Amino acid sequence: MTGRIPLPAQPTGVAWPTLTWATAALGDERAGDDLDLAVEAAFRGPRAAELGATAAIVVVRAGRIVAEHYGPGSTARTKHLSWSMAKSITHAALGICIGDGSIDRDAVPVAPEWTSPDDSRAAITLTDLLAMRSGLRFNEDYVDADTSHCIDMLFGVGADDVAAFAASLPLDHPIGEVFNYSSGTTNILARRIGDALGGRDGMERFLRDRLFDPIGMSSAEPRFDAAGTFVGSSYVYATARDFARFGLLYLRDGVWDGSRVLPAGWVDEARTLRSVDEDAMGYGLHWWIHDDESGAFAARGYEGQRIIVVPSLDAVIVRLGKTPAEKRPALDRYLDELVDLVACAIEPHPEESPT
Repeated sequence: MTGRIPLPAQPTGVAWPTLTWATAALGDERAGDDLDLAVEAAFRGPRAAELGATAAIVVVRAGRIVAEHYGPGSTARTKHLSWSMAKSITHAALGICIGDGSIDRDAVPVAPEWTSPDDSRAAITLTDLLAMRSGLRFNEDYVDADTSHCIDMLFGVGADDVAAFAASLPLDHPIGEVFNYSSGTTNILARRIGDALGGRDGMERFLRDRLFDPIGMSSAEPRFDAAGTFVGSSYVYATARDFARFGLLYLRDGVWDGSRVLPAGWVDEARTLRSVDEDAMGYGLHWWIHDDESGAFAARGYEGQRIIVVPSLDAVIVRLGKTPAEKRPALDRYLDELVDLVACAIEPHPEESPT
Protein backbone atom coordinates (compact mmCIF):
# COMPACT_ATOMS: atom_id res chain seq x y z
CA MET A 1 0.00 0.00 0.00
CA THR A 2 1.64 3.18 -1.12
CA GLY A 3 -0.50 5.53 0.97
CA ARG A 4 -3.15 5.47 3.64
CA ILE A 5 -6.80 5.45 2.59
CA PRO A 6 -8.49 8.54 4.12
CA LEU A 7 -10.59 7.81 7.18
CA PRO A 8 -14.26 8.65 6.48
CA ALA A 9 -16.36 10.95 8.63
CA GLN A 10 -19.69 9.91 10.11
CA PRO A 11 -22.33 10.42 7.37
CA THR A 12 -24.63 13.40 7.83
CA GLY A 13 -27.87 12.40 9.47
CA VAL A 14 -26.57 9.15 10.93
CA ALA A 15 -26.69 9.14 14.73
CA TRP A 16 -23.58 8.13 16.61
CA PRO A 17 -24.17 4.79 18.37
CA THR A 18 -23.31 6.05 21.85
CA LEU A 19 -26.59 4.75 23.23
CA THR A 20 -28.11 2.68 20.42
CA TRP A 21 -27.01 1.45 17.02
CA ALA A 22 -28.92 2.44 13.93
CA THR A 23 -29.67 -0.38 11.52
CA ALA A 24 -30.20 -0.18 7.77
CA ALA A 25 -30.92 -2.49 4.88
CA LEU A 26 -28.34 -2.30 2.12
CA GLY A 27 -29.48 -0.39 -0.92
CA ASP A 28 -29.04 -3.28 -3.34
CA GLU A 29 -31.48 -5.98 -2.17
CA ARG A 30 -29.54 -8.82 -3.81
CA ALA A 31 -26.23 -7.66 -2.38
CA GLY A 32 -27.82 -7.29 1.05
CA ASP A 33 -29.25 -10.80 0.84
CA ASP A 34 -25.85 -12.17 -0.20
CA LEU A 35 -24.21 -10.54 2.81
CA ASP A 36 -26.87 -11.87 5.18
CA LEU A 37 -26.53 -15.37 3.75
CA ALA A 38 -22.74 -15.26 4.04
CA VAL A 39 -22.95 -14.11 7.68
CA GLU A 40 -25.47 -16.80 8.57
CA ALA A 41 -23.32 -19.46 6.85
CA ALA A 42 -20.69 -19.00 9.54
CA PHE A 43 -23.09 -20.43 12.11
CA ARG A 44 -24.43 -23.57 10.46
CA GLY A 45 -23.70 -26.06 7.72
CA PRO A 46 -20.41 -26.91 6.00
CA ARG A 47 -18.99 -23.39 6.14
CA ALA A 48 -19.44 -23.28 9.88
CA ALA A 49 -17.53 -26.55 10.19
CA GLU A 50 -14.63 -25.01 8.26
CA LEU A 51 -14.44 -22.01 10.57
CA GLY A 52 -14.92 -23.50 14.00
CA ALA A 53 -17.47 -22.13 16.46
CA THR A 54 -18.61 -18.59 15.64
CA ALA A 55 -20.36 -16.77 18.47
CA ALA A 56 -21.09 -13.38 16.88
CA ILE A 57 -20.68 -11.36 13.70
CA VAL A 58 -21.57 -7.68 13.37
CA VAL A 59 -21.09 -5.74 10.13
CA VAL A 60 -21.23 -1.93 10.22
CA ARG A 61 -21.44 0.21 7.08
CA ALA A 62 -21.60 4.01 7.07
CA GLY A 63 -22.24 4.07 10.81
CA ARG A 64 -25.13 1.59 10.80
CA ILE A 65 -25.36 -2.12 11.52
CA VAL A 66 -26.16 -3.79 8.19
CA ALA A 67 -25.73 -7.45 9.20
CA GLU A 68 -25.67 -9.19 12.57
CA HIS A 69 -25.95 -12.78 13.74
CA TYR A 70 -25.30 -14.73 16.94
CA GLY A 71 -24.58 -18.36 17.67
CA PRO A 72 -26.13 -20.63 20.31
CA GLY A 73 -25.93 -19.17 23.78
CA SER A 74 -24.87 -15.74 22.49
CA THR A 75 -26.92 -12.56 22.04
CA ALA A 76 -26.27 -8.87 21.51
CA ARG A 77 -25.90 -8.62 25.31
CA THR A 78 -23.36 -11.43 25.72
CA LYS A 79 -19.88 -10.35 26.78
CA HIS A 80 -17.00 -12.03 24.95
CA LEU A 81 -13.29 -12.21 25.79
CA SER A 82 -11.14 -10.03 23.56
CA TRP A 83 -7.93 -11.97 23.86
CA SER A 84 -5.32 -9.96 21.92
CA MET A 85 -7.83 -7.43 20.57
CA ALA A 86 -7.17 -5.88 23.99
CA LYS A 87 -3.77 -4.80 22.68
CA SER A 88 -5.48 -2.25 20.43
CA ILE A 89 -7.48 -1.00 23.43
CA THR A 90 -4.17 -0.55 25.27
CA HIS A 91 -2.97 1.44 22.25
CA ALA A 92 -5.96 3.75 22.64
CA ALA A 93 -5.37 4.25 26.37
CA LEU A 94 -1.70 5.07 25.84
CA GLY A 95 -2.55 7.58 23.13
CA ILE A 96 -4.93 9.43 25.42
CA CYS A 97 -2.28 9.61 28.15
CA ILE A 98 0.34 10.90 25.73
CA GLY A 99 -2.13 13.46 24.43
CA ASP A 100 -2.88 14.59 27.99
CA GLY A 101 0.80 14.88 28.80
CA SER A 102 0.59 12.37 31.67
CA ILE A 103 3.07 10.15 29.80
CA ASP A 104 6.12 11.39 27.91
CA ARG A 105 6.41 9.26 24.82
CA ASP A 106 10.19 9.62 24.66
CA ALA A 107 11.01 9.13 28.35
CA VAL A 108 13.14 6.12 29.23
CA PRO A 109 13.46 3.73 30.90
CA VAL A 110 9.88 2.57 30.49
CA ALA A 111 10.16 -0.16 33.14
CA PRO A 112 11.60 0.09 36.66
CA GLU A 113 13.47 -3.18 36.07
CA TRP A 114 15.66 -1.34 33.55
CA THR A 115 16.97 1.53 35.69
CA SER A 116 20.47 0.23 36.21
CA PRO A 117 23.03 2.42 34.37
CA ASP A 118 24.46 -0.61 32.61
CA ASP A 119 21.11 -2.12 31.56
CA SER A 120 20.85 -1.92 27.77
CA ARG A 121 17.07 -2.42 27.99
CA ALA A 122 16.81 1.12 29.33
CA ALA A 123 16.93 2.39 25.75
CA ILE A 124 13.66 0.65 24.79
CA THR A 125 11.02 3.27 23.99
CA LEU A 126 7.25 3.19 24.07
CA THR A 127 7.27 3.17 20.27
CA ASP A 128 9.58 0.14 20.22
CA LEU A 129 7.08 -1.68 22.43
CA LEU A 130 4.07 -0.58 20.38
CA ALA A 131 5.74 -1.78 17.19
CA MET A 132 6.71 -5.13 18.74
CA ARG A 133 10.34 -4.26 18.05
CA SER A 134 11.65 -4.03 21.60
CA GLY A 135 14.28 -6.74 21.16
CA LEU A 136 13.07 -8.47 24.33
CA ARG A 137 12.95 -12.24 24.48
CA PHE A 138 9.38 -13.53 24.30
CA ASN A 139 7.93 -16.69 22.80
CA GLU A 140 4.30 -16.02 21.89
CA ASP A 141 3.24 -19.65 21.84
CA TYR A 142 -0.22 -20.80 22.88
CA VAL A 143 0.38 -24.58 22.94
CA ASP A 144 3.79 -25.61 24.24
CA ALA A 145 3.91 -24.74 27.93
CA ASP A 146 7.55 -25.81 28.12
CA THR A 147 8.70 -23.02 25.79
CA SER A 148 5.90 -20.42 25.91
CA HIS A 149 6.49 -17.19 27.77
CA CYS A 150 2.87 -16.27 27.05
CA ILE A 151 1.45 -19.28 28.91
CA ASP A 152 3.84 -18.69 31.82
CA MET A 153 2.89 -15.02 31.97
CA LEU A 154 -0.89 -15.41 31.80
CA PHE A 155 -1.40 -18.71 33.60
CA GLY A 156 1.85 -19.67 35.31
CA VAL A 157 4.61 -18.09 37.36
CA GLY A 158 4.03 -14.63 35.91
CA ALA A 159 0.25 -14.45 36.31
CA ASP A 160 0.29 -12.38 39.52
CA ASP A 161 2.49 -9.67 37.98
CA VAL A 162 2.43 -9.94 34.20
CA ALA A 163 4.45 -6.80 33.54
CA ALA A 164 7.25 -7.71 35.93
CA PHE A 165 7.48 -11.13 34.29
CA ALA A 166 7.81 -9.63 30.81
CA ALA A 167 10.17 -6.83 31.85
CA SER A 168 12.52 -9.30 33.52
CA LEU A 169 13.34 -11.03 30.25
CA PRO A 170 16.64 -10.24 28.48
CA LEU A 171 17.28 -8.73 25.09
CA ASP A 172 17.60 -11.22 22.24
CA HIS A 173 17.89 -8.67 19.41
CA PRO A 174 19.05 -5.09 18.87
CA ILE A 175 16.34 -2.67 19.95
CA GLY A 176 14.08 -1.55 17.12
CA GLU A 177 15.39 -3.97 14.50
CA VAL A 178 13.44 -7.25 14.76
CA PHE A 179 9.66 -7.75 14.81
CA ASN A 180 8.61 -10.19 17.53
CA TYR A 181 4.92 -10.27 18.39
CA SER A 182 4.75 -10.30 22.18
CA SER A 183 1.94 -10.07 24.69
CA GLY A 184 4.60 -9.26 27.25
CA THR A 185 5.46 -5.93 25.69
CA THR A 186 1.80 -4.86 25.84
CA ASN A 187 1.63 -5.61 29.55
CA ILE A 188 4.74 -3.52 30.13
CA LEU A 189 2.89 -0.68 28.39
CA ALA A 190 -0.26 -1.31 30.42
CA ARG A 191 1.69 -1.07 33.69
CA ARG A 192 3.30 2.18 32.51
CA ILE A 193 -0.17 3.63 31.88
CA GLY A 194 -1.43 2.43 35.26
CA ASP A 195 1.57 3.90 37.06
CA ALA A 196 0.88 7.28 35.46
CA LEU A 197 -2.75 7.11 36.61
CA GLY A 198 -2.16 6.06 40.21
CA GLY A 199 -2.60 2.31 39.98
CA ARG A 200 -5.56 0.03 39.43
CA ASP A 201 -8.30 2.36 40.69
CA GLY A 202 -7.01 5.21 38.57
CA MET A 203 -6.68 2.98 35.53
CA GLU A 204 -10.22 1.64 35.89
CA ARG A 205 -11.66 5.14 36.20
CA PHE A 206 -9.58 6.37 33.28
CA LEU A 207 -10.64 3.57 30.94
CA ARG A 208 -14.28 4.14 31.85
CA ASP A 209 -14.29 7.94 31.82
CA ARG A 210 -11.94 8.65 28.92
CA LEU A 211 -12.44 5.71 26.56
CA PHE A 212 -15.37 3.39 27.18
CA ASP A 213 -18.13 5.78 28.30
CA PRO A 214 -17.53 8.46 25.66
CA ILE A 215 -18.17 5.95 22.86
CA GLY A 216 -20.96 4.02 24.59
CA MET A 217 -18.84 0.93 25.25
CA SER A 218 -20.76 0.33 28.45
CA SER A 219 -20.30 -3.44 28.60
CA ALA A 220 -16.49 -3.31 28.63
CA GLU A 221 -14.79 -5.03 31.57
CA PRO A 222 -10.98 -4.84 31.72
CA ARG A 223 -9.31 -7.42 33.94
CA PHE A 224 -6.33 -6.84 36.25
CA ASP A 225 -3.67 -9.06 37.78
CA ALA A 226 -2.85 -9.37 41.49
CA ALA A 227 -0.32 -6.54 41.20
CA GLY A 228 -3.06 -4.19 39.95
CA THR A 229 -1.89 -4.10 36.32
CA PHE A 230 -4.46 -4.10 33.53
CA VAL A 231 -3.74 -7.24 31.53
CA GLY A 232 -3.80 -5.17 28.37
CA SER A 233 -2.45 -7.94 26.24
CA SER A 234 -5.49 -10.16 26.57
CA TYR A 235 -8.33 -9.41 28.94
CA VAL A 236 -11.24 -7.16 28.05
CA TYR A 237 -14.77 -8.54 28.04
CA ALA A 238 -17.40 -6.75 25.94
CA THR A 239 -20.34 -7.35 23.63
CA ALA A 240 -19.89 -7.67 19.88
CA ARG A 241 -21.66 -4.35 19.38
CA ASP A 242 -19.30 -2.65 21.81
CA PHE A 243 -16.26 -4.06 20.04
CA ALA A 244 -17.82 -2.60 16.89
CA ARG A 245 -18.05 0.78 18.63
CA PHE A 246 -14.32 0.58 19.34
CA GLY A 247 -13.65 -0.19 15.68
CA LEU A 248 -15.83 2.75 14.65
CA LEU A 249 -13.78 5.05 16.89
CA TYR A 250 -10.68 4.15 14.86
CA LEU A 251 -12.57 4.35 11.57
CA ARG A 252 -13.52 7.91 12.55
CA ASP A 253 -9.89 8.87 13.29
CA GLY A 254 -10.38 8.88 17.06
CA VAL A 255 -13.27 11.38 16.94
CA TRP A 256 -16.70 10.59 18.41
CA ASP A 257 -19.76 12.76 17.98
CA GLY A 258 -17.72 15.94 17.55
CA SER A 259 -15.27 15.27 20.37
CA ARG A 260 -11.72 14.04 19.92
CA VAL A 261 -11.13 10.95 22.06
CA LEU A 262 -7.71 9.96 20.66
CA PRO A 263 -4.98 12.46 19.78
CA ALA A 264 -4.81 13.66 16.19
CA GLY A 265 -2.56 11.37 14.17
CA TRP A 266 -2.69 8.50 16.66
CA VAL A 267 -4.85 6.30 14.41
CA ASP A 268 -2.71 7.05 11.35
CA GLU A 269 0.40 5.98 13.23
CA ALA A 270 -1.29 2.75 14.26
CA ARG A 271 -2.25 1.84 10.69
CA THR A 272 1.11 2.67 9.11
CA LEU A 273 2.90 -0.50 8.01
CA ARG A 274 6.10 -1.09 9.97
CA SER A 275 6.67 -4.86 9.88
CA VAL A 276 5.62 -8.04 8.10
CA ASP A 277 5.44 -11.33 10.00
CA GLU A 278 6.28 -14.86 8.86
CA ASP A 279 2.75 -15.26 7.49
CA ALA A 280 3.09 -12.09 5.38
CA MET A 281 0.73 -10.17 7.66
CA GLY A 282 1.56 -6.53 8.21
CA TYR A 283 1.85 -4.78 11.55
CA GLY A 284 1.79 -1.14 12.60
CA LEU A 285 1.49 -0.02 16.22
CA HIS A 286 -0.61 -2.58 18.11
CA TRP A 287 -2.82 -2.99 15.03
CA TRP A 288 -2.45 -5.51 12.20
CA ILE A 289 -2.34 -4.07 8.69
CA HIS A 290 -3.97 -5.46 5.55
CA ASP A 291 -1.47 -4.19 3.01
CA ASP A 292 -3.95 -3.83 0.14
CA GLU A 293 -6.12 -1.30 -1.64
CA SER A 294 -8.86 -1.45 1.02
CA GLY A 295 -6.70 0.26 3.63
CA ALA A 296 -7.99 -2.24 6.20
CA PHE A 297 -6.40 -2.65 9.62
CA ALA A 298 -7.46 -4.99 12.38
CA ALA A 299 -7.41 -5.88 16.04
CA ARG A 300 -6.88 -9.64 16.17
CA GLY A 301 -7.12 -12.14 19.00
CA TYR A 302 -6.56 -15.78 19.81
CA GLU A 303 -9.08 -18.22 18.30
CA GLY A 304 -10.17 -15.83 15.60
CA GLN A 305 -11.38 -12.71 17.41
CA ARG A 306 -11.44 -9.82 14.94
CA ILE A 307 -12.27 -6.14 14.66
CA ILE A 308 -11.60 -5.28 11.01
CA VAL A 309 -11.68 -1.58 10.09
CA VAL A 310 -12.06 -0.92 6.34
CA PRO A 311 -11.69 2.79 5.48
CA SER A 312 -12.33 2.37 1.74
CA LEU A 313 -15.78 0.91 2.49
CA ASP A 314 -16.58 2.93 5.62
CA ALA A 315 -17.03 -0.43 7.32
CA VAL A 316 -16.25 -2.35 10.49
CA ILE A 317 -16.56 -6.13 10.80
CA VAL A 318 -16.51 -7.86 14.19
CA ARG A 319 -16.20 -11.65 14.44
CA LEU A 320 -16.04 -13.49 17.75
CA GLY A 321 -15.74 -17.21 18.36
CA LYS A 322 -13.38 -20.14 18.81
CA THR A 323 -11.39 -21.10 15.74
CA PRO A 324 -8.53 -23.57 16.23
CA ALA A 325 -5.18 -22.64 14.69
CA GLU A 326 -5.49 -25.12 11.82
CA LYS A 327 -8.74 -23.45 10.69
CA ARG A 328 -7.44 -19.88 10.81
CA PRO A 329 -6.62 -19.72 7.06
CA ALA A 330 -10.23 -20.66 6.29
CA LEU A 331 -11.45 -17.95 8.68
CA ASP A 332 -9.21 -15.34 7.05
CA ARG A 333 -10.55 -16.29 3.60
CA TYR A 334 -14.10 -16.10 4.88
CA LEU A 335 -13.60 -12.64 6.38
CA ASP A 336 -12.04 -11.45 3.11
CA GLU A 337 -15.21 -12.65 1.38
CA LEU A 338 -17.34 -10.63 3.78
CA VAL A 339 -15.31 -7.53 2.95
CA ASP A 340 -15.87 -8.21 -0.77
CA LEU A 341 -19.62 -8.56 -0.23
CA VAL A 342 -19.75 -5.26 1.63
CA ALA A 343 -17.83 -3.70 -1.27
CA CYS A 344 -20.41 -5.02 -3.77
CA ALA A 345 -23.28 -3.39 -1.94
CA ILE A 346 -24.19 0.23 -2.59
CA GLU A 347 -24.69 2.73 0.21
CA PRO A 348 -27.33 1.85 2.83
CA HIS A 349 -30.78 3.39 2.56
CA PRO A 350 -31.04 6.62 4.58
CA GLU A 351 -33.87 5.17 6.70
CA GLU A 352 -32.61 4.01 10.04
CA SER A 353 -34.14 2.44 13.10
CA PRO A 354 -32.55 2.49 16.56
CA THR A 355 -31.71 -0.87 18.07
